[in-house]
Amino acid sequence: MRKRVILIVLDGVGIGEMRDSYQYGDQGSHTLKNTALAVGGLKTPNLQRLGLGNIEAIPGVEPVADPAGAYGKMEERSCGKDSTVGHWEMMGLIKEKPFPTYPQGFPEQIIDEFERAIGRKTIGNKVASGTRIINELGEEHIKTGYPIVYTSADSVFQIAAHEEVVPVEQLYQWCQIARGILLGDHGVGRVIARPFIGQPGSCTRTSNRHDFSLEPGRNVLDILLEKGLTVIGVGKIKDLFAGRGLSESYPTTSNQEGIQRLIKLVQEGKGDLIFVNLLDFDQTFGHRNDASGYAGALEEFDQGLGILLDAIRPGDLLFITADHGNDPTTPSTDHSREYVPLLVYGKRSPGGIDLGVRGCFADLGRTIANYLEVDASGLAGESFWHLIRA
Repeated sequence: MRKRVILIVLDGVGIGEMRDSYQYGDQGSHTLKNTALAVGGLKTPNLQRLGLGNIEAIPGVEPVADPAGAYGKMEERSCGKDSTVGHWEMMGLIKEKPFPTYPQGFPEQIIDEFERAIGRKTIGNKVASGTRIINELGEEHIKTGYPIVYTSADSVFQIAAHEEVVPVEQLYQWCQIARGILLGDHGVGRVIARPFIGQPGSCTRTSNRHDFSLEPGRNVLDILLEKGLTVIGVGKIKDLFAGRGLSESYPTTSNQEGIQRLIKLVQEGKGDLIFVNLLDFDQTFGHRNDASGYAGALEEFDQGLGILLDAIRPGDLLFITADHGNDPTTPSTDHSREYVPLLVYGKRSPGGIDLGVRGCFADLGRTIANYLEVDASGLAGESFWHLIRA
């Protein structure tokens, strides 16, 4: 029987504040429960069947007597609450020191070096909402050609430019220049290209976003490739791992595109590991405090999940989790330091297993390596494969 792993990361779908959430200002965050309360309950029968409601009480998602999947939640051991840290930890890397953040904007020496390298001034250099700042500074950018530089509560250096003023490829080159500058003490997790279109006051971002991450250390993805296995990334996985550890990559612009790509890969029998990030929960709804849209995205995913469960083969093992929280009901528009849900399903694996609270996200990567019969003993985490094997 051929073994294959399908790993789906629901970007920003947390399941309650972690013990140290007060250090991040995230007390009271509970993305799933608070979103469900805001809309009068979620309608996610497939997630419910796998055991989502057995992890914790969520309005509309009641616990079931005989879950089809194993269920639990995971605690992040790394410092931080962003996508890069979360995904790296899943693959066995613990970040003891958080990536730097810049609540007052970037230091003058960083901006000066970047401006010298690209041959023009920049505007912005502050913490801002990406959808707001392009309208706030869009007119000045269009007149001058100066790129808009901004950040958020996360460790990101974001560069926004109008596609008719700065060609997308040139914007990508600027991001690569910034990536080369932002190292060491200023090694932000990601440099992000944020192209947009439209007229001043009505600018909108395009789907040509691209992330330039720091390169991770050796991780589970590298080990799988070394053993000759095929690793397929869907969504922003390639960006988060700086292109490492993947045989193939399929970038996406929406959850729906990611779900459809995943279903097609599963139906065609592709890959030994299919690693998927679904970004709409975080990017489109969490950061904009849109609880209704967030709930709709969860229900849309659940519909796709029903099709996926029908397509899964006997040797497939499905993991569903998240990388951090992004509670759309709190005043903050940023990520939240939360536990993440963990659901595991396989046609040959027993359901109804309570996995408890895993001590770090890396337990997931070690379990995947264990199932695919590769040695990841040098990495963080503890496999729970013995709990779910048939």
